[in-house]
Amino acid sequence: MSEARYIIEIATSDFVTTQSAVLGGADRIELCANLAEGGTTPSYGTIKKCREAFPVLLYPIVRPRGGDFLYSDEEFDIMLQDVKLCRQFGCDGVVIGLLKSDGSIDVKRTARLVEAAYPLGVTFHRAFDRCSNPHEAMEQLIETGCERILTSGQKPAAPDGVKLINELNREANGRIIIMPGSGIRKENIKMLALETGCTEFHSSLRGKESSKMKFIHPAFVDSTESYSNNAISPDEVRALRTSLY
Repeated sequence: MSEARYIIEIATSDFVTTQSAVLGGADRIELCANLAEGGTTPSYGTIKKCREAFPVLLYPIVRPRGGDFLYSDEEFDIMLQDVKLCRQFGCDGVVIGLLKSDGSIDVKRTARLVEAAYPLGVTFHRAFDRCSNPHEAMEQLIETGCERILTSGQKPAAPDGVKLINELNREANGRIIIMPGSGIRKENIKMLALETGCTEFHSSLRGKESSKMKFIHPAFVDSTESYSNNAISPDEVRALRTSLY
């Protein structure tokens, strides 16, 4: 079986973690800010610099804030502008997710973002895991033109949502890509591939590394926020792929 069958997507939080993920052999980057909040739209400068520096597929998340996925008109306008910006920068796609208050997919607005992104690809993120009817939602997302759904099978972590992920992948039958994400590590990625039949996988592999600051202010000596940075190990990225074979 050819290694090219599998796609590894890594969620990154800045330029440095993106650099590490690319070094580790990631096939695609979901570029975010604030991963601790589930990811929000990265800055103009971050998107531009990553696009210039890295040849891999680049999909910035378009999410104006943390929290729920029910957006005001003003927030939706921000999303439209950010989608257009990603297109102008030559990104390969964007990652979006919008719900209505009743837990259904916001089909109309999703379709507008897909249209605004064209010809970029569009992934619908784990807002999907908060929707009320995942089977109906998948059909709606196929109709809007989304190319991919990132899902943990409506569980906090993908290994717990294997049953639904498998069902969705079979029902999709190639019409949309089902990509497991959340809690995916080298220890479970092979199981997920075998149990779901999916060929694309998403992981953040989030870690921390100590700051290189030489001066540590005594009032903040125990502050991880002040003196540690987000980090991704290139070796851990490589291990994800190796574990599939």
